[in-house]
Amino acid sequence: MSEDKQNIENTEVVDELPEDAAPAGDAAERIAALENELATAKQEVLYAHAETQNVRRRLEKELADARAYAATAFARDMLSVADNLGRALQTIPADLREDEKFKGLVAGLEATGRELEAVFGRNGIEKLVSVGQPLDPNKHQAMMEVPSADAEPGTVLVEMQAGYTIKDRLLRPALVSVAKKPD
Repeated sequence: MSEDKQNIENTEVVDELPEDAAPAGDAAERIAALENELATAKQEVLYAHAETQNVRRRLEKELADARAYAATAFARDMLSVADNLGRALQTIPADLREDEKFKGLVAGLEATGRELEAVFGRNGIEKLVSVGQPLDPNKHQAMMEVPSADAEPGTVLVEMQAGYTIKDRLLRPALVSVAKKPD
């Protein structure tokens, strides 16, 4: 009798299957709706994956920039030291350069200047070449115009203060005097 009872329960279960309960049209609509939901979910996953990749790339670039330009403020401060050292070397008269008492001092100052330039070079800090070049507002700051028959108008004649770049960015513009047409 237990087998009969089990058969009856199995028959009831089979009778209640959703395919039998729902008409064929509803099942097709349900499948189509589920396929649309699946396609939408796949598209959303693809967009989310692409957005995650974009965020990762952007963060990697920001990190690389932060590493490359971290010393910018320090380098800008060191430029005034380099300028002062260069001015000090230029003001030493030739007779003092030859004097035995000052020869060691002058040699030490020159060696310090060379070492400072080497440190700048190792850290991607480069001096701009300005004299003889056309004025570039991205690299030069024109302080005055000087009439000149020898140079093209807009050409840098004199560099009052050197300009520098760090990697590919301008660290400090060069302060320059620019040629203009004679009056």
